[in-house]
Amino acid sequence: MGHGSYKASDWIKLKNSRGINSSSNASEIFSSNLLNQKYDPKYITMRESCDSEDSPNSTPIILAFDVTGSMGYLAAEIAKNSLNKTILELYDKNPVTNPHVMCAAITSPAEPNGALQVTQFEADIRVVEQLLELKVGFSGNRYSYDSLVWYFAAKHTSIDSFNKRGKKGFLFTIGDEICGAHRGESLLAEEIRAVYGDDYNGGSISLAQVYSMAAEKYEIFHIVVKRESSAESWSDFLPGRVAYVSNIEYLCEAITSIMQITNGMSKDDVIAQWPDQSRNVVCSAVEKIDLSQKTPVGFKAPVNDPPKPTSTQNSTRVNINTPPYKSANTTNMPPKSPTDKSKPTTPLKKKSLIAKLLGK
Repeated sequence: MGHGSYKASDWIKLKNSRGINSSSNASEIFSSNLLNQKYDPKYITMRESCDSEDSPNSTPIILAFDVTGSMGYLAAEIAKNSLNKTILELYDKNPVTNPHVMCAAITSPAEPNGALQVTQFEADIRVVEQLLELKVGFSGNRYSYDSLVWYFAAKHTSIDSFNKRGKKGFLFTIGDEICGAHRGESLLAEEIRAVYGDDYNGGSISLAQVYSMAAEKYEIFHIVVKRESSAESWSDFLPGRVAYVSNIEYLCEAITSIMQITNGMSKDDVIAQWPDQSRNVVCSAVEKIDLSQKTPVGFKAPVNDPPKPTSTQNSTRVNINTPPYKSANTTNMPPKSPTDKSKPTTPLKKKSLIAKLLGK
């Protein structure tokens, strides 16, 4: 998937036809009370982001968010504003080439009807149309279960950017709950069979292992909204890849900025491009983004090589009854030398824009 191109006029037409306005809430925007089978992973062999005449250098982008009861405001914000704004910013600022966007709705592995829902990868207004067909408003959850979409990305997506050019896509998860890694969160064999329909009879797969599987072909980031306290638990697990967005109206600016930083733009230049009203939010969001840190840190995972991506020509279910997966490597960094106070210190550099905005 991934033909066509996104136009602001198409969004305005769609929004007006659905009666979506600034006061619309989640129950008004997402009218479906039933799980749509075409977005249920049990019935999806592979989601594809393919190069085409319209998108010769496609970049897959997965935007996954919590849709449990307490997070209705987030689903509504993404549908009303953030998804449209994000796609328009991607075309305006070009942090990546030919964006193909997939939306994913996350609840909990224990949810019998809707643990995960995934749209197609789309380059045009169809991604919004599909988003509006998802079911939201499930019961509460204990953690932000990012592992659900990480597993799907690793095992059930085929992306030309990686398969043809060795370039990773982007995967953003958004929520307000804590990370469950410290409490042993994992995907159980029975959950894998129930959620994805996969033929799997092995042991449980830890959060670190699932991350490592998806990180083979995606740059992964977690965005915490509303509850800043939850960001700490995520930062412990994914140092350098967690952002806290204090105002969800600027979610798209944070997402765009993270992609720009990942592709080599300096934080100061990234922050300086935004208008004053969003600059402080973006500054706080990207403050701790640091791709030099290896993740996940402090979580033991097996070292066997992960299986190669399954060919999209195979229409059968993916069999993942294979050896454990490889975790991200940890770079052996030399210890920092203590400051030698007997020697003159190097003159302080001029404060960066991010330091000025944060008052450091």
